[in-house]
Amino acid sequence: MTPLKQTAFLPGDRVVLSPYGIGVVCGTCERPLGGQAQTYYQIEFPSTVSRAYIPVADPDCTGIRRALNAADLPELLDRLTRGSLNLPRQWSARHRLVTEILACGNPFELADLACELRRWNVQRGLPDLDRQAFRRALKLLEQEISDLPDQLAAQLCGLLQEVWNEPPNAAASAV
Repeated sequence: MTPLKQTAFLPGDRVVLSPYGIGVVCGTCERPLGGQAQTYYQIEFPSTVSRAYIPVADPDCTGIRRALNAADLPELLDRLTRGSLNLPRQWSARHRLVTEILACGNPFELADLACELRRWNVQRGLPDLDRQAFRRALKLLEQEISDLPDQLAAQLCGLLQEVWNEPPNAAASAV
């Protein structure tokens, strides 16, 4: 798995923070906590009016990570097209694993999940909850790459839209 976490952020860095999504580090500020001033990263989320404050001393405790950048896109494309994930056939075990992957939000794991669920969709169609997970993975990936000013990002967004609209067994009938 590709490491995505880095603990030092600069103003203008794109970050991901669940459940807010993609945000931008605006700088640092001091806020009182227990009678002492603590330093926090101030994160703003362009698609909402939400703002988050992440402790500079321990940002990892919040699950914050750097958002994908253009250098990450070739690996992401590879995983979206050739990734694999050993999903359990039993629904409850599969649901637990899929829920963990979606909650973690690691884009490379999301791409592996999307690729595997697409494979299942092409082979036999997806049950409703798996289809919802598939679409959630695609939407999370799209949110992370849609504002990257890169040609490959635009191609990836197109691929995600194509896959989103692909009916079950579409690739099987096209082959």
